[in-house]
Amino acid sequence: QIYLPIAEVSVNAFLLFGIGGLVGVLSGLFGVGGGFLITPLLFFIGVPPTVAVATGANQVVASSVSGVLAHLKRRTVDMRMGMVLLTGGLIGSALGIWVFNLLSRLGQIDLAVQLSYVVFLGLIGLLMLQEGLRAIARARKTGPQPAIRRHTHLWVHRLPLKIKFRASGLYISVIPPVLVGVIVGVLAAIMGVGGGFIMVPAMIYLLGMPTKVVIGTSLFQIIFVTGFTTFMHAWTNQSVDLMLALLLIVGGVVGAQIGTRIGARLKAEQLRILLALMVLAVSLKLAVDLLIEPRELYSISA
Repeated sequence: QIYLPIAEVSVNAFLLFGIGGLVGVLSGLFGVGGGFLITPLLFFIGVPPTVAVATGANQVVASSVSGVLAHLKRRTVDMRMGMVLLTGGLIGSALGIWVFNLLSRLGQIDLAVQLSYVVFLGLIGLLMLQEGLRAIARARKTGPQPAIRRHTHLWVHRLPLKIKFRASGLYISVIPPVLVGVIVGVLAAIMGVGGGFIMVPAMIYLLGMPTKVVIGTSLFQIIFVTGFTTFMHAWTNQSVDLMLALLLIVGGVVGAQIGTRIGARLKAEQLRILLALMVLAVSLKLAVDLLIEPRELYSISA
C-alpha cells in the first residue's frame, strides 16, 4: 500500500503499475493515449475524478512518447500534419481548462466527468464493435471482395488555406485538422484523455491520411496537448499527484513497447473487438455507479 498525498487515498502500488502497463499496451497497439481507460480505472480504485483526470493526462504523455519513438524509427510520423493538429489542440486544451474550472467552482465536475465518460465510451465502444464484426464477416466471405474506399473527396477538400503534407501525400486545407485538434484538446482537458479514439478515425476517414502514418502522427500530437493540459491542471487546480503519476508512467512506458511489438503479430479485427468490449464494460460500470445509491450519501470536504 502506498499513500497518494494529493488524492488523499492509499492504494496498492502493483495495482497502479499494472493499470499503467495495460494502458501502455493499448497505446502501442492502437495509437491511442489510453486516457479514456486509465481515468475511469482510477475512479474505480477510489481516486477522486479531479485528480484522476489531471494525473491520467500526465501518464498519457509518457506512454505516447514511448510509442512515438518506435514510430519515428519506422518514419511513420507526418511532422507537418502533427504541428497543424497541435495548434488546434493547444487552443482546445485552454478552452477545456476554462470549462473544467468553471464546473469545479459550481461543484458539478465529478458528475460532468463521469457522464462524459459514460456517453463517449458507450458510443465509441459500440462503433468499434460494429466495425470489428463487419471486418470479420468480410474476411469470412469467399470470392472477390469489393475494394473498401476509406477516403472520398468531401466538402472539406474544397476549403481554402491548403498545404502540402508530403509524408501523408495530401494537399488539403488546414482548417479541418485544426478543428479536429480543438475537439481533442477540449476532451484532453475535461476528461484527461489523449483523444486518439477520435483523432485516429478522423485522420483516416475525414482527412484521408494513409493508415501507416496515422498512429505515429496521432501520438506525436497527443504528447504536447496532454503535456500542456497537465501543466495547466497543476497550475490552476494543484490536482496532479506526482506519486500516482510516477507509478502509472513506469507501467505505461514498458507497456507501450510491448504493445507496439504485439500489434505487428495479431489481427487488427480481433484486437478491435477486444478493445471495444473493454470500453463497453468500463462504460457500463460507470453508468451503474451513477445510478446505484451509494452506501454513504454524504461526504465532508475542506
